[in-house]
Amino acid sequence: MKRILIAAFAAVISASAFAQSMPPREPAPIDTVSVTGTGRVALTPDRFSFNVSVQTIAPTVEEAVNENNTKVAAVIAALKNGGAKGEEIQTSNFSIYPQQDYSQQQQGKLPRLIGYQVSNSITVTKKQIADAGKLLQAAIAAGVNQSSGLSFSVSDPTRGRDEGLRAAFADARAKASLLAQAAGRSLGTAMAITEGGSSAPQPPRPMEGRVMAMSKAADVSQVPVESGSEELSFTVSVVFALR
Repeated sequence: MKRILIAAFAAVISASAFAQSMPPREPAPIDTVSVTGTGRVALTPDRFSFNVSVQTIAPTVEEAVNENNTKVAAVIAALKNGGAKGEEIQTSNFSIYPQQDYSQQQQGKLPRLIGYQVSNSITVTKKQIADAGKLLQAAIAAGVNQSSGLSFSVSDPTRGRDEGLRAAFADARAKASLLAQAAGRSLGTAMAITEGGSSAPQPPRPMEGRVMAMSKAADVSQVPVESGSEELSFTVSVVFALR
């Protein structure tokens, strides 16, 4: 009888030790579907930026630079008088290039130096869209002879974010629901959400244009400007459970 009890007790201990040594059973994997949704929001731009330049050509570097400096100073003064603040005006480029005559190169002669070209570019960035045409007018009247890159943008990146993210999630959920139905399942809760950020379409590369310098401010009318709208795109990636 004692032998039977000892054997039974040993069997219980062995079973308990075996059970403790077994790894815990992992939960059954949950079927999921992963989708990416996109939401788009159209906003009215509240900031503009344009680039204007003054180019001068003279026989010597000194003459070209001095003439250019005088004209650029007049342009900056005109921009400030037109309502642009100092922090809204930035020198974006300054260059000096030799001007050479290649007409006799086919005769074996070296290019002949005939002068120098100096260019000074100014970029204006301002939030008041209504001032764009007026400031372009002031710059041209003051001596600008090259302009490029008028663009409009939304200054606050959080504008439209809430609406865009909601639209992106709704788009993701609609895609996931469609896929679940196609698979004969129903859609469960969202298990993971990853924000993909926002983006705005890149504006087309501006074509540089030359404008003739005017002798009087009255000769230049205000440039008509329309800002239109800017579309921001938001994306989210969502993992939904399947039932």
